[in-house]
This record gives sequence, structure tokens and C-alpha cells, in this order.
Amino acid sequence: MPDRILKPWPFTPAPQLVADIGGTNTRVALADSGVLRQGSIRRYANTGRASLVEILRAYLAETATSETTGVCVAAAGPVRDGVARLTNLDWEITVQDLAEVGGTAQVAILNDLQAQGQALSSLDPRHLRTLMPGRPATPEASRLVVGAGTGFNAAPVHHSPAGTHVSPSECGHIHLPQHGDQEQALARHLARKHGIATVEEVLCGRGLVALHHWTSGQDLSPDALIEALGAGDPAARETGALYARIMGRVLASLALVHLPYGGIFLIGGVARAMAPHLVSLGMAQSFAEMGRFSEMMAEFPVRVIEDDYAALLGCAAHLTRMAP
Repeated sequence: MPDRILKPWPFTPAPQLVADIGGTNTRVALADSGVLRQGSIRRYANTGRASLVEILRAYLAETATSETTGVCVAAAGPVRDGVARLTNLDWEITVQDLAEVGGTAQVAILNDLQAQGQALSSLDPRHLRTLMPGRPATPEASRLVVGAGTGFNAAPVHHSPAGTHVSPSECGHIHLPQHGDQEQALARHLARKHGIATVEEVLCGRGLVALHHWTSGQDLSPDALIEALGAGDPAARETGALYARIMGRVLASLALVHLPYGGIFLIGGVARAMAPHLVSLGMAQSFAEMGRFSEMMAEFPVRVIEDDYAALLGCAAHLTRMAP
């Protein structure tokens, strides 16, 4: 009987290693050519961990991954010259550390909003909630990612023949809009408390809680406040209406700065929780209140990203675009 001819195993390239570092948890996954590997996503608590490297080494050991074709992480904090310093963690992340962990020179560190921006072209449309439809635009049109969660920030997304570029920023610390007596009084209150009245101190999670205390004198957790808002509680709705109006004004100002005809995309836990209420509480109206530019505001779509893993997807997409 002739010897059986064995077919060689098909070549399987090493995966990409991607991570999304939040203030509380870090999500890690493997990806193949920009596509997240099914079942590979794991979550690690940051508490008690000395560094991101410790988490990545544990993940590689648990998944029996011995080599990678690239490493990209999304960090909730500023990134400069290949170094990220986390806003809510005493961690420093460097490209050298990531290259050593992954055994590869294909390494990138992105701001968390940059990662979200890199993911926009790969998102499943089912994970997008449309708040304001806007008008159709070409695929090359600029977009804007706006994050409302633990903090507040935004990043413009630009497309060119050279690829997708997402510019980092710290625009959560710009001055708060002051339209009308109530918003002016709020700005004075925040300036006395913080030295400056900024957007983040209203539109992030702690800002929403502080806003409700200022309007009602009540101390509620974000979850309790959202629940009360959904139940039609008058005090919660007053807070929600002020939040929605300010969100609309901030988005309108950012829209005129960046002209994101491809859409404004809201991300973050607070944005997702408030999404069912923003338009009915006045966000669309305040977004359109831009004087002689009011008609132009109808051109910008506003959507909410409801994919919890979009930053991981963006990291994988960025590595794929980096590949030679």
C-alpha cells in the first residue's frame, strides 16, 4: 500500500495584538488583518496591575500566543513622541515596551479617540444609532468623533490617498457655551469651583452628576439619574434638557471648526446612556441655533456608536494600514 501523502498545514500568519485601556479596565484582543478574532476579547481590571505590559504578557500566556505581527493600543490620555501617560492611571506606555512584548517593530500607540476614528470605516451599520440624519456625503468626507464618558474630548477624522488620519486634541477643556441666563449662571458657578468653566465639567459622567446637583440639589449616581430621566422625573428632565442643549451647542461649534460632512459620531458610556433622550430634550434645536449658519447645520449627521469594541477594531485597522 503506497504511503499516504500528507498535505502541509496551511500557513497562518501571526495575529495582531490590540488593547483598549480605560480608567478601570483594559480590553485585549487578537486580530487578523484588521478583523477581530472571534472569542479572543478579554477584559482585565487595572487595579493591582503595575503596568500595561503585565496585562499583555498575561494575555499572551493565557491565549498561547507566542508571536505577533503588530501591537497597537488605545490609551485614555495624551500621546506624545511614542509615549502615553494615562489620565486616570499611574502608567506610562512606550513603543519600546510594546515592541518587546509583541516581538515586533510594527507598534503604535493611539489616543482612545484616535482609535475610535480609525474604526469608523469598519463599523457594522447595526451598531450606529442615528440621532440627526444630516445629508449624504462622499466616503472621503471628514468626520468627527466625540467622546462623552469618564471625560469629554473630540477628534477629527480625515481621509486622503495616503490613508486615514485622526488628529488628537484636548478640546474637552475649552470654554463652556453661555447662551441665556441659566447657562451663564452655570458657567459662573463652575468658574468659581474650578477656576474655569469647561465643557468637560458638564458633559462627562461626573459633570452630569454635578449638573443635576446644581439644578435640583439632589445627589444621584449616573445610573440612577438616567433611570429617573427615562421614567419622566421632572427634576431629571430639567437636568437632561440643560445637558442636551449644551451638548448641541458644543457639537455645533465643533462642526463649524472641522466641517464633518461625513458625520459626527458620539461615543462613551454617557453618550450612549443619554442617546434616547438628547433630541427630544432639545439637542437638535440648540445644534441648529447658529445664526446665519443655521441652515448649514442640517448638513451634518449625528450618530451614536453602540459598539463597545470599536477602539479595538480601530487599533487593528490602524495596524493593517501601517503594514508595508
